[in-house]
Amino acid sequence: MTLAAIAFGVVALIISGGFVNDLYHQLGEAIIHSQTGHLQVARPALFAEGSRAPEKYRITDFKAVTSELARLSGVKEVAGRLSFLGLLSNHRSALPIIGEGVEPEKESALMTSVTLLAGRPFAPRETDGVLVGEGLAKKLGLKPGDLVTLLAATIDGAMNSADLQVVGVFRSFSKDYDERAVKIPLSAAQDLLGTSDVNTIVLLLDDTSKTNAVLGLASAVVRPRGLAVKSWEQLNEFYANTVKLFDREFGVLKVIILFMVALGVSNAVNMGVFERLGEFGTMRALGNRGGHIVRLIMTECVLLGAIGAGAGLLIGAVIAMLISAVGIPMPPPPNSNIGYTAAIQLLPGVVLQALFVGFAAAVLAGLIPALRVSRVPIVEALRRLV
Repeated sequence: MTLAAIAFGVVALIISGGFVNDLYHQLGEAIIHSQTGHLQVARPALFAEGSRAPEKYRITDFKAVTSELARLSGVKEVAGRLSFLGLLSNHRSALPIIGEGVEPEKESALMTSVTLLAGRPFAPRETDGVLVGEGLAKKLGLKPGDLVTLLAATIDGAMNSADLQVVGVFRSFSKDYDERAVKIPLSAAQDLLGTSDVNTIVLLLDDTSKTNAVLGLASAVVRPRGLAVKSWEQLNEFYANTVKLFDREFGVLKVIILFMVALGVSNAVNMGVFERLGEFGTMRALGNRGGHIVRLIMTECVLLGAIGAGAGLLIGAVIAMLISAVGIPMPPPPNSNIGYTAAIQLLPGVVLQALFVGFAAAVLAGLIPALRVSRVPIVEALRRLV
């Protein structure tokens, strides 16, 4: 019973912890490969207050900056973007949009989590095409091949327009983003705004785990130019809040499992200890002190904790691999249109926490019964032999 209770607790923590960490991983990768990239370089004012007029905060020497950043270790792709606000018209009605000028030949590598629902991606040297978010396309009734007009203010404040053809309809991670997003080739965006600059440089790394290391290297490159760099986690408040929420929930779950295991183990240990009360009385009558009885019971609990936690680890690992092989179809998260297939990640930190909880529960559960039985008078303990 004790081993089963410990093993159950360890398995529960491994499965639940692996599930939550897989959620973090898939959510992070979806954000990285549909919107932000791993790192973004821009003027500090753009990060602070540029959402209403991003075209005002431009990087004038972006080609030189891009060249330096591309040489950093761990950087897979570097691309410039020109963000702006405007109106998209289907010649019957118009809606406000968030526009983004992108480099077509690099966007396919950056945006691997973007689903193309209709049409095609940009051709390498596309100049008059436009990709429209799913929600925006539905509102305006757009489909590939339709002609639209994009209106935006130039950097000098004058109004300018561009006649474009819808080449595709896309779906990203964020439903709100898709209801306003428009992507056009960088050259078309520069012509529309009357500038040859960009306002954001996006970095894609070969491994997300290198984000903080490359962040430091990139900061050293761009800081002398008066630019700032931020990671995808710093740019996405939604992700940070999600992690905080699930961390707290998982923390509560760990406490609940610890108490469940401790109560189960305590019940089993109590039964075993007091059934052997006569045996312990005989040992004390033969000269063994109470401390020896405590050490004996605690040694048994330590062994039970170690064996139960080890068994739970093996069972949990097998279950996690089986679940990961099959996958768990999950509905779209809040504010998203895209579901995903969940797996169970076996991370060292989660496994060690589960082992510790199982082991600690066994040790703590045996402590009170051991102290209690060591204080039972010898005569009373010996009566149990009759």
